[in-house]
Amino acid sequence: MATKRKSRRAFGRIRKLPSGRFQARYPGPDGVLRAADQTFATTTDADRWLARKRIEMEEGRWLDPADGRTIVRDWSARWLTAVSPQLKHKTQASYRSLINSLIVPALGDRELSSLRPITIVEWVGAMKTRGLSASRIRQAYRVLSQIMRAAVDNEMIGQTPCRGVKLPRMPQTEPHILTPLEASRIVRSATKPHDLLISLLAYAGLRVGEAFALRRADIDVSGGLVLVDENPAEANGTLVFDTPKSHQKRVLRIGPSLAARIGRHLEMLPGGEDALLFVTPGGKPLRYNQWRKAYFDPAVAAAGLTDVTPHDLRASHGTWVADRYGVMTAAHRLGHSNASVTTRHYARPVAGRDDQVAEAADAWMKEHENSDSPEAWK
Repeated sequence: MATKRKSRRAFGRIRKLPSGRFQARYPGPDGVLRAADQTFATTTDADRWLARKRIEMEEGRWLDPADGRTIVRDWSARWLTAVSPQLKHKTQASYRSLINSLIVPALGDRELSSLRPITIVEWVGAMKTRGLSASRIRQAYRVLSQIMRAAVDNEMIGQTPCRGVKLPRMPQTEPHILTPLEASRIVRSATKPHDLLISLLAYAGLRVGEAFALRRADIDVSGGLVLVDENPAEANGTLVFDTPKSHQKRVLRIGPSLAARIGRHLEMLPGGEDALLFVTPGGKPLRYNQWRKAYFDPAVAAAGLTDVTPHDLRASHGTWVADRYGVMTAAHRLGHSNASVTTRHYARPVAGRDDQVAEAADAWMKEHENSDSPEAWK
């Protein structure tokens, strides 16, 4: 009697283990035989798993399980090394700090493929329980999201676990919008040449760091122009000069009076074209905390004002410009590539404008209140 030959499996192999369960193995695109990450109760279950794996390979969706077993610590380090050349010095230092202090201690020994959205939810919750600020938590989450998105892009995992995670809300803080007269009082109360620096915040809308980085070569006194192309940043205790925030270099026009005042300052300024306009008494670049304590806050107090920051002057400038000349013009002055940033963070309604609109609307109505013609209301 002829014996029936057992048919050879078209893809993969299945074997019975001493436990009575079945193990499935399959060849990857490189020909290496890989075992399934689970065992099966029946050969039918193992066959179904192999069929799905074969379809993944045929459709180009297959991922090498070994890549998914890379731990977060190693992948984070590799990712940061790869992206660092495209980052500002301050951003590099910030990312490194977040990875070393918040991401690696909690998730560093976990395999990429083991992370799930619930893992990230728990991580965010633990940071909140520790009392970390909403800003710090959101920064850490954004960095981890980039790291995991890069893992997806490099076909190490199928999808990022950073999805559907509810982050703590940022507290809404409104800038203190000054009137031009109040800003002028601060300028007049400041010691020289810091009155010029404060003027550039209020009347040109510069970031305080951009004003710190201005050099002789950036000023065109006769043309009334200021080139904004640098911003100092502290990275690992070292002060470096980089491009402005969001890399938005720009040329600003300033008024003749301010240009003349800066021109007189330049006449007394030592050094060549690379000389900084504003420095410490010892000739060093200014640093924010020391400058504010020594020069800005005393000027605010002398002006009879409270609760005013250097950033409030920039926000005030944006509001004045947006109110008179439109948000797009304000966005250019402030160095925003997107006007929505201007309206969201800087430009605010000017006090009394709503009353003026109401009066104007009343006048529009009165122009036609005695007319019965439908055309009068168009």
